[in-house]
Amino acid sequence: MDYKKTLNLPQTGFPMRGNLPNREPDMQKWWEETDIYGQVHKKRAGRPKFILHDGPPYANGDIHIGHALNKVLKDFIVRYKSLQGFDAPYIPGWDTHGLPIEQALTTKKKVNRKKTDVVTFRDKCRDYALSFVEKQKEQFKRLGVRGDWENPYITLKPEYEAQQVRVFGEMAKKGHVYRGYRTIYWSPSSESALADAEIEYQDKRSPSIYVLFDVKNEQGKLPEGTAVVIWTTTPWTLPANLGIALGADFTYVLVKTSEGRCLLLAEELADDVMKLAGIEAYEKGETFKGAELEGVICRHPFYDRESPLILGDHVTLDAGTGCVHTAPGHGVDDFELGKKYDLGVLCPVDEKGVLTKEAPGFEGIFYDDANKIITQKLEDEGNLLKLTFITHQYPHDWRTKKPVIYRATEQWFASIDGFRQQMLAAIKEVKWTPAWGEVRLANMVEERGDWCISRQRTWGVPLPIFYCKSCGHPHITDASIEHVAELFTREGSSAWFAKRVEDLLPEGSVCTECHHDTFRKETDIMDVWFDSGSSHASVLMQREETSWPADLYLEGSDQYRGWFNSSLTTSVATKGTAPYRQVLSHGFTLDGEGRKMSKSLGNTIDPLKVTKTYGADILRLWVASVDYQSDVRVSEDILKQIAEVYRKIRNTFRFLLGNLADFDPAKDGVAIGEMDAIDRYALIKLQRLVERVTKDYEAYEFHSVYYQIHHYCTVFLSQFYLDVLKDRLYTLPKEDPKRRSSQTVMLETLLTLVKLVQPILPHTTEEVWQYVPGVKEPSVQLTDFPQVDNGVLNGDLEKKWDELIKLRDTVLKALEEARAAKVIGNSLGASVELYPSERNFQLLNSVESLPELFIVSQVQVLQPGDQPEGEAVAGEGLRVKVKTAEGEKCQRCWVISPAVGQNETYPDLCDRCADIVSNLDTGIE
Repeated sequence: MDYKKTLNLPQTGFPMRGNLPNREPDMQKWWEETDIYGQVHKKRAGRPKFILHDGPPYANGDIHIGHALNKVLKDFIVRYKSLQGFDAPYIPGWDTHGLPIEQALTTKKKVNRKKTDVVTFRDKCRDYALSFVEKQKEQFKRLGVRGDWENPYITLKPEYEAQQVRVFGEMAKKGHVYRGYRTIYWSPSSESALADAEIEYQDKRSPSIYVLFDVKNEQGKLPEGTAVVIWTTTPWTLPANLGIALGADFTYVLVKTSEGRCLLLAEELADDVMKLAGIEAYEKGETFKGAELEGVICRHPFYDRESPLILGDHVTLDAGTGCVHTAPGHGVDDFELGKKYDLGVLCPVDEKGVLTKEAPGFEGIFYDDANKIITQKLEDEGNLLKLTFITHQYPHDWRTKKPVIYRATEQWFASIDGFRQQMLAAIKEVKWTPAWGEVRLANMVEERGDWCISRQRTWGVPLPIFYCKSCGHPHITDASIEHVAELFTREGSSAWFAKRVEDLLPEGSVCTECHHDTFRKETDIMDVWFDSGSSHASVLMQREETSWPADLYLEGSDQYRGWFNSSLTTSVATKGTAPYRQVLSHGFTLDGEGRKMSKSLGNTIDPLKVTKTYGADILRLWVASVDYQSDVRVSEDILKQIAEVYRKIRNTFRFLLGNLADFDPAKDGVAIGEMDAIDRYALIKLQRLVERVTKDYEAYEFHSVYYQIHHYCTVFLSQFYLDVLKDRLYTLPKEDPKRRSSQTVMLETLLTLVKLVQPILPHTTEEVWQYVPGVKEPSVQLTDFPQVDNGVLNGDLEKKWDELIKLRDTVLKALEEARAAKVIGNSLGASVELYPSERNFQLLNSVESLPELFIVSQVQVLQPGDQPEGEAVAGEGLRVKVKTAEGEKCQRCWVISPAVGQNETYPDLCDRCADIVSNLDTGIE
């Protein structure tokens, strides 16, 4: 007889292999066709909102692994909050203005910006940006990110630009915007001003020169022939020198060399400078406090110009000579000191970084090339003490990756001082994760200078400012701002460049200063950080489905100086509070060895290739596995390990589904009071899992969710509960109460697991959902997150079975040693003798079927105090001895039993299986 036909072997159409690269696109197509985003939104309408506001990625290129990390983390949160019953819309956004798009048109599309009409050039920029919006949109959707993809926010959209203009107008109205002549970061490669957030530091090799400024002896404070020694790494700024700064309280010494020169420098640094300059014979003479030397006049080293000694708080003795070359046109501290001493401002460098006629002898030379020529000039004049080279951290343009300079220009600024304390107070009201984020941003705000918001570019939102042609006064009024905003709403910001000034102003506009009525318009655009930093107003305050402030901003840790900062600035300046209740930041992606990813190293991981090779759910599972608050590693080997974890989770789903093929929950479900003890214990442990996982989701600790789910599937289910159940599931009659009891728990386990994992593995859980018996919702996304059922919990039962599992672990250890010693093959070949303590004796005897619990054929529990013969494996309160089971193997259940062969009708079955098969043959089940 074929006894296999009498077994309840798992039956499922759920595939063993995920084949995610092929199945996921079909699943995503179904989501799109059924508008799953709209269905979820409709289901949660009217419920409390949870708003995660998307920081806009830049629309210029394919997405990278950092984008994937960021977007998937956001998707985890939005999906979880939705399952928890919140109305959690997700509106993706894109940042679409700025220099990189201008550069791409110039280099990739060969468009000559300076020979192309402004409006035409802007149209080309718009089309280029929108092409990448569409490309990135499809790439994000391929990751399984659920959102309102048909209605994203895009910074170039007219309605967005209009609201941005209103934000600017509100800041100006409150006195937070001004035009000033100051020294700022300037990028010759971008031909534009830059803000602090657009600066990154890289190594740069620079000349390091020590220069002599001869002292004019009119005041007699210093001996004739004295020269002040300055140190600089920017020789190109020497044509702009207007002074030398000293520290008021520092001690300066006259150093006489064997060549007869008398040098003045800080006493503390004198020996180091002499050694560097190769001067071995020298004498130190008279000393002075810096304050005593204020007002001494020096001669410029190669121009007929005076350079006075002045006092500055920024002077240090960390390096150099303690005498600081001061060029107000090329340094922030220099500029402020120049104002204090009325030195004036000289900035002989144009927007391209080329020296002008204000630097006689060097005009037409690029500033970096001028270093060598100016150094040679110093040597020719006898004023170069020493030339060396150093490699140091130097500011670079974060877009072009080229060095920047300080350059005095007239720009528009947001006055941070006007609301700095409000910003610091607002920061304290926000929840920061990690906690150090609060300190980091607060320090940045504390130390931050005024924000330069004007840019000398074409592709961006124009500064909505007019200037009176008669008196030059900037014209910014409520009426002019609203007129421009309404115009932008209808036509977009290119209207600023396409229309005459008269068409951009409300009819009857006159200058608020002199009442003349003719104006010119500003040609600068706004900093792109002003664009994205206005998103809280352009999106959260405008879209019906959102609310202000956002519950959460989530971006990379670089955004403390970027989007977190600019959003806070515009929000506090206009609304007085932060635009977010919580800020969560993540680290950067590294390769498997912890190195920064770069194309030159060949260690980048393309998320699109990962989805083609493994599937999006594998990539998402990797995101869940890492502690994203620090820098995270990803490599091919790591992804293979993640794929193996995925396989175990998928196999858990498959096992549960396969053993529920004949289970109708409405008809076959068993009440908890009628369940077997092991099943009630499994339900308790399921509640504990829900408890822990919910706590982890709430804390956004997805790596802990990953661990809890993985551990539950591989340890509790696979190695214990489902392993123990196999005998009853496969061998007992279909309608046996024990079997139906276990199936009831398995269904509850399946439903709970699918919902717990849905935010992380949306494709897999959707696939599983289609096979789950008895469900009514068409999609798992339309269900609710599991809640802890306190009615299931039973402390005594849980404690008892926790202790039984510990005893079981001791038995399993003994079985493993017996298997290694070839005493047995598989565990059903074993007969186990247990020598327990008094407490464990009572515990073991309370279990209905110890052979089922230990998955062995025979178990004998000896009396407390009995001693085993020979060696035994010992655990706490238990010793275990394993023998070969006596009897023959049952061909149906594989249990070894002396009863096999005693039934004439079924000679190769044990007595239990013989009864079952006999009833099946007679139609009784």
